[in-house]
Amino acid sequence: MRWTKTFTVVGCHAEGEVGNVITGGVKDVPGKTMFEKKEYLEAHMDDIRGLLLFEPRGAPYVNGNIILPPCDPSADLGYVIIESTEYPPMSGSNTICVATVALETGMVPMKEPETLLRMEAPAGMIEVRCFCENGKVKQVEFTNVPAFALHLDTHVEVEGLGTITVDTSYGGMTFAHVNARALGFSITPDEAHQMSLMGQRIKKAVNEQLKVVHPENPKIRDVSNVIF
Repeated sequence: MRWTKTFTVVGCHAEGEVGNVITGGVKDVPGKTMFEKKEYLEAHMDDIRGLLLFEPRGAPYVNGNIILPPCDPSADLGYVIIESTEYPPMSGSNTICVATVALETGMVPMKEPETLLRMEAPAGMIEVRCFCENGKVKQVEFTNVPAFALHLDTHVEVEGLGTITVDTSYGGMTFAHVNARALGFSITPDEAHQMSLMGQRIKKAVNEQLKVVHPENPKIRDVSNVIF
């Protein structure tokens, strides 16, 4: 058998949220910032995302994180987040997974009982505090990039629903927030499929009718997820 591509992937999850970490197989890519590196991967190397996240190796719920050299010399590492539908600038659960794998595999030296990391995401620098014991990461907390509301109590027209009220916010990804009870949902397991379909319709309406753009980086735009 002749190998054409080889990747080293460490499986990891944060409270069930899968965020596997690609520690080898991807060399550094062009970009003066981690956001530019994200853009390069998205435009020129998106086959990696499909290869690692789509079936048969992945599934819709699987996320990944590509560790790359940081652009800021003060950072311990850089990383680009890949998901089944996009390249988010920042993700909390993925950040936890990257910090855990970086320390437990020895990529970054672990200090017990506490290790402080500076991790450069496409959204910006993330300050991370890891609580460690017996060579394992037991808990992770981090200071995210600034989070803020973009729209509050704003009306949009949704097919099949009429006029609904939404908020939008940014915290590394951009979200639309909707009152589930106002739409007749109690958020129970049997409603999951219908809520998923409804969320897609709401997301489409919000992105078509509202200007959802980061004030400092116009390339960060549009709602990624709907939160009920």
